[in-house]
Amino acid sequence: MWKSGPVHPLGVSRRSIVGGRMSAYGDLLKTPGVARIVSAQLLARMPAGMLSLGVLMHVEQTHDSYGAAGIVLAALSIGQAVSGPLLGRWMGAWRMRPVIAITMAVCTAAIAVLALPLPVWGFVLVALLVGLSTPPIQPAVRTIYPKMVNSKQLTPLFSLDASAQEIIWVAGPVAVTFIATQIGTPVGVLVPAALTLFGGLFFLSSPELGRVRIPRSRGRFGKVLLKPIVAIATVVGMLLIGTASAVEAGVVAVFGHDGLEAGIVLAVFAGGSLIGGLAFGHIGISPWAIARRMAVVAVGVALASAVLEAWWLSIGLLIAGLGIAPALAAIFTSVSSSLRFSETAEAYGWVGTGQLIGAAAGSAAAGFMIDGVGPQGAFWVGGGLAALGVIVAVVSVRWLPDLRGKDAGPRPDTEPLDLIG
Repeated sequence: MWKSGPVHPLGVSRRSIVGGRMSAYGDLLKTPGVARIVSAQLLARMPAGMLSLGVLMHVEQTHDSYGAAGIVLAALSIGQAVSGPLLGRWMGAWRMRPVIAITMAVCTAAIAVLALPLPVWGFVLVALLVGLSTPPIQPAVRTIYPKMVNSKQLTPLFSLDASAQEIIWVAGPVAVTFIATQIGTPVGVLVPAALTLFGGLFFLSSPELGRVRIPRSRGRFGKVLLKPIVAIATVVGMLLIGTASAVEAGVVAVFGHDGLEAGIVLAVFAGGSLIGGLAFGHIGISPWAIARRMAVVAVGVALASAVLEAWWLSIGLLIAGLGIAPALAAIFTSVSSSLRFSETAEAYGWVGTGQLIGAAAGSAAAGFMIDGVGPQGAFWVGGGLAALGVIVAVVSVRWLPDLRGKDAGPRPDTEPLDLIG
């Protein structure tokens, strides 16, 4: 435990929050390239937080069935499950820019086709292609981060990344909900297609992609997933993002496709996530950090499910949001500190796959519960996933690192790294 003062429920010292928060981020943003690469990856990854909900709303409106939408999202998640770690590994063999450019082009075209009024089987096939061609932005940028900053800055950088991811996973759905309800669900699908293209081009223009070469992984494909920290991060990340996606679907179901209240409530959820990430996520990571932060999410969702009114949902989801970005920061930092550099791209591919599966599966499960028992069923799904995440994190404490005051960067490979430029 921290010795400098009382311990916050998120697992940090209140004195450390006050003393280190602003200086850590201020020093970080002065580092050359950091602000640019964080902005570029944020825009490039934004479609990940918009697409599942946009497709859910579009397919449901087209076929008047949340169940049909769930099947389509399942196809999307299968494609992403296959492509995430595989494309992360290919970046070590063929470099980052070619892999990202090709997948970006294919994915953009496939998402645009999803905006059409297709039959269910057509939605399923195209969604599968979208998943298979999802650009590997997440494993690329998180592999680059340790080469941009020193070891003391890496945990704050992962925290900043986690806060940015909350814009993706929480504020992204706010935007797509507003677009789909006020303009139309096809436009709610076309906007992620446009962001895939323009965000991908912005990310590809980043000089860091040409300066860092990921070493070719020497192990067989999938071996890194057998490492406890990667498996834990993948499962907990899946449950965490699945919680957020189920809650988002529930909020939309409560207020309907034309309800502005949905956007307001989700904006509060996003605000809680950003506050939590910037206030607590950069603090040194203990083995219990993930469990504590997941518990905050579970409590908030449980409170929100009690009364499906905008004011009460806002209170509960503000609390839940406070734990999301800090939990993600703990997950990312734990993975970085536990692997060799050549293993990180594939590892983050698996972690990203878990989160994408969680996003799609959470929405799909919530959709079936909405059809069966009503909007409250979606919050039951979200609360159950968050509680399961707490359990997994508690059981896994023995395998999680204690990084307080320690280097959070990946272990170097024995072979020399190929630095370009």
